[in-house]
Amino acid sequence: MRAILLVVVALVSLIATGHGLYADPSPLGLWQAVDDDTKQPTGWFLIRQQNGVYAGIIAKMFLKPGEDPNAVCDQCKDDRKDHPWLGLELIRGMQQEKPDKYAGGTILDPRDGKIYKATMTVSPDGQTLIVRGYLGVELLGRNQYWQRLPDTAMSQLDPSVNPNPPAPAPAPGKKPAAPNTMAPNMMMAPKKP
Repeated sequence: MRAILLVVVALVSLIATGHGLYADPSPLGLWQAVDDDTKQPTGWFLIRQQNGVYAGIIAKMFLKPGEDPNAVCDQCKDDRKDHPWLGLELIRGMQQEKPDKYAGGTILDPRDGKIYKATMTVSPDGQTLIVRGYLGVELLGRNQYWQRLPDTAMSQLDPSVNPNPPAPAPAPGKKPAAPNTMAPNMMMAPKKP
C-alpha cells in the first residue's frame, strides 16, 4: 500500500509541476524552419528573453548552392542595416499575452528589409512554434511552423551566436574548465553588434 501511495504522490507532483502531460509553452530555445516544398531545413532560430521581452536571431543557415554565406541585410532600414544574416535579430519586442501566445512584436524579412507585425504561439506539446507575420490585422498574415530542436543541437551553432559555447580544450597537464551552467531557459537577449 505504501508503494502505491508513493507512486500516486509522484504522479500528482509531476502533473502539478507541468512535467507530466504537457510541456512548458515557452518559446525559449532553438527552433528549425523547413522549406514547405522540399521539407529541407532553411534555418535555425534562437529565441531568448530579457526582462519579459522575447527576441529571436538567425542561429544557423542552410544555404542553397550559389547563396552567399556572408550575406548582409543590405535592404534593412534600421539598426540592422548591413548586419550579417548569421546572428541577425529577426524577431523583436514579443511579450507574453496568454500562456502559449506571444505578441506585440515584429519580424524582419532580411531578403527585402520589410518588417511585419508578428505573433508566436507555442503548441500544447511545446514542440512547434507558430510564427505569424502580418500587415495591419493578424487575420491577414502568413504562418511559419518551426520545430523545437533538442538542447544538444546548441553544440552545432557557430560560437558567435551560441549562448553556451563549448569550453575550449584544456592545455596539456591542466584541469578542464568548469562547465557552463547557464540553462537554455535562462538565456538572455542577444548582444548588439
